[in-house]
Amino acid sequence: MGQLQQAVGRWEMSRSLTAALVAAAAFAFVPLAAQAQGQAKGPPALPDGPGKDQVAAVCTGCHVTGLINASSGYTRDHWKQLIATMIDLSPAPDSQNAIIDYLAKNFPPNDRRKPTMVSGNFDVTFKEWVMPQLGSRVRDPIQHADGSIWYAGQYGNLIGRLDPRTGQAREYKLPPGSMPHTVQLDPQGRPWYSGNKNGTVGMIDPATGQATVYKMPNPKSDPHTLAFNKDGILFFSFQASNLIGRLDPKTGDLKVVSAPNPKSQPYDVRVAPDGTVWVSCNARGCFLKVNPVTMEITEYPFPAGGSTRRFIIADDGMIWFNNSNRGGIGRFNPKTGEFKEWQSPSGPRSHPYGAAWLGGAYWYNESGMRPDPLVRFDPATETFQSWAIPSGGIYAGILRNARTTREGNLLIHQTATNRIIQVTPQRRAAAR
Repeated sequence: MGQLQQAVGRWEMSRSLTAALVAAAAFAFVPLAAQAQGQAKGPPALPDGPGKDQVAAVCTGCHVTGLINASSGYTRDHWKQLIATMIDLSPAPDSQNAIIDYLAKNFPPNDRRKPTMVSGNFDVTFKEWVMPQLGSRVRDPIQHADGSIWYAGQYGNLIGRLDPRTGQAREYKLPPGSMPHTVQLDPQGRPWYSGNKNGTVGMIDPATGQATVYKMPNPKSDPHTLAFNKDGILFFSFQASNLIGRLDPKTGDLKVVSAPNPKSQPYDVRVAPDGTVWVSCNARGCFLKVNPVTMEITEYPFPAGGSTRRFIIADDGMIWFNNSNRGGIGRFNPKTGEFKEWQSPSGPRSHPYGAAWLGGAYWYNESGMRPDPLVRFDPATETFQSWAIPSGGIYAGILRNARTTREGNLLIHQTATNRIIQVTPQRRAAAR
């Protein structure tokens, strides 16, 4: 173990380990809610065998063994590729080989979480970019007016800016402990982040890299998802803290209110064209309608129960959402209060997650499956189509938030493999 200990010492001094210390992203094979449920009785024990000690010393320093057990498994070459996206083990080649051999032997490919793929009349192309910092848990890419792509590196404690023309990225370190859950652009195009671990929201000056930080009343609260209205007022959720916040960046005026019911877990945030703020509940199966002036909240519970992470507001005002715990998607009419739901192709365990509205269709992913499928739902025909989301030469990761571009593409990501991905859809020409 001497060689491994020396290598770990070097890693602790390196930039790459700083990111890798949160490599829960490294094996983020299951959604967070499912992880928590699976760990209720403690993580499964690793099988005995050569390499077990190295895996326990290196891998479980950052995440529980349950994430390895719950994976879809990989070949030796694919385990090597996956690990290389999270942490640099090259300083200790003997230990690196022992870890890879152990994982390949004990966790080979399996189809326990194989998705139900659906064909259709669309083709998609995936263009991938790998971000610089290993294990940073890249997420939530969003297009700037100049065509660049901003993203959050949650476990790298950074936000970054990718030039898709060159593939080059610049990354901005955030104040210690920020751990950004997302990045959002204000009406002036400035990047804002949610300090999910240190109770802050902030804005980065791209010219200087300096952060303007706004502290929450409770430093242990967890700002989560951000949304701006047309006047530049920022609204945001706190999942674990069960709160919703509003900040006026011009005056610094901050107001934080509680969700009407305990353990609602406010999650996604969207501003409707009329200025009303909508928030999803990740624990109770509800939407929260927030008055942007008074911050009064009205709750709309799901008739069938469940929970939702992401949702969108379509051009006609309809709200499309993922009922994650029920493995379905739904539509909510805010004017009538009517709900309608559809089962996702892979069934109750599919755990729909990311969400976007593009080309008159609802796009999302089935994060409980492996590989992680991207799904398109056509409301006009009530039909689905799906594609496996690639991560280099492997399929590993989770899409947690999707955005659209002005060109009519999707911006997605795979957190476990540090990738931003552009999806270009095209309707297949009819056969003659």
